[in-house]
Amino acid sequence: MQLNQLMYRLPKEIKLFLGIFIIVLSIGFYTGLLFVNETSSLSSTGIQQNYLGNEGDEAATEMKFKKSEREMLSIVHSHILSMSMIFFLLGVVLAITDISKPLKMFLMIEPFFSVLATFGGIYFLWKGIFWMKYLVLFSGALMTLSFTLSMSIILLKLARSQK
Repeated sequence: MQLNQLMYRLPKEIKLFLGIFIIVLSIGFYTGLLFVNETSSLSSTGIQQNYLGNEGDEAATEMKFKKSEREMLSIVHSHILSMSMIFFLLGVVLAITDISKPLKMFLMIEPFFSVLATFGGIYFLWKGIFWMKYLVLFSGALMTLSFTLSMSIILLKLARSQK
């Protein structure tokens, strides 16, 4: 089955449905990033303090405590499941676009590695492997970049296919 350019052959209703889905998905994704910014200031120190606490920092403006194992397992479990579904659905829609095969494959596969690196890294940071905060920062940024690029490509292709 030829998936490349299938987007152009879809009925208008399906294209509209996909466009609205991608927009709503993006609002949810970027709202999550706003939350991450609030809890960690998008910095390696903020990430570490968010999961390990900052009780030793007398200059801290907000007191944070180390998360329990139950909280950590819940965070890792729910985020890996939900982010996997987000990137699966985004990848399915991306598969029917006509972008280059290497770029398409990268954008379809890479986010799954970033999800594992980000949330696995958070867990191992909590376990005391402190350099993982840099992996979390890098993989989170790469995941966001992949999401943004995929979402932008899909919306551009949908807009062009309406003409």
